[in-house]
Amino acid sequence: MSLDVVDLRAFYDSPLGEVARRLVSRVLRARWESQTTGLRVLGIGYATPYLDDFKAQAERALAFMPAAQGVIHWPLNGRSSSALVDATMMPLPDAAMDRILIIHALETGEHPRDLLEEVWRILAPGGRVIIIAPSRTGLWARLDTTPFGHGHPYSRGQLHDLLQESLFLPIFWGEALYVPPFARPSLLRSAPAFERIAGRFSLPGGGVHVVEATKQLFRPISLRRAVRRVSPELEPAMEPVGA
Repeated sequence: MSLDVVDLRAFYDSPLGEVARRLVSRVLRARWESQTTGLRVLGIGYATPYLDDFKAQAERALAFMPAAQGVIHWPLNGRSSSALVDATMMPLPDAAMDRILIIHALETGEHPRDLLEEVWRILAPGGRVIIIAPSRTGLWARLDTTPFGHGHPYSRGQLHDLLQESLFLPIFWGEALYVPPFARPSLLRSAPAFERIAGRFSLPGGGVHVVEATKQLFRPISLRRAVRRVSPELEPAMEPVGA
């Protein structure tokens, strides 16, 4: 079930939400900071807190929000670049976007594979998609006090299989939100230290997976399994007797 846009906006307006945005944005900027200049960028789900980092240098930045979630005006100033859509039938032509960010969408959607197939359709050849999804082993997915505690959390293997079935090739795996999801001021102040230590030693247990992938233009041979069947022995057919 999709989260309500009002609850999502309230979370990111809170101190805990601001810390979560900064920690996740740090991983996003490390991947895309110099790769969105003059490109078309799309956010699916509730991606507006993160799109602000790329809007200035992108040729175009759009925010598509699922119909069950609701929509808000974005950006706050100027013409709106957000829209309420059916995430499995987006109003874009084929190969229309160069970079796509998916957050607060895959885990709450009823048909995640259909969503990724639609993302494959609208992503340009050579384009990239980053998916941020709650981790099954992280503490954030076990508490429903944040948006990351709703919907279906994923293991790395589940995400890999889902991407492979949708013809995406992962090129980067990372995690974020190692700090526990509690709004204690002392804990929030130490959140950057949590991330630095965990990232330095590649520790498991992050609250979210951050996976970057590219679209495969051809179905890999490994996905097509040849099935050998033994033909049954044929018995002689009855021949009609002439009059």
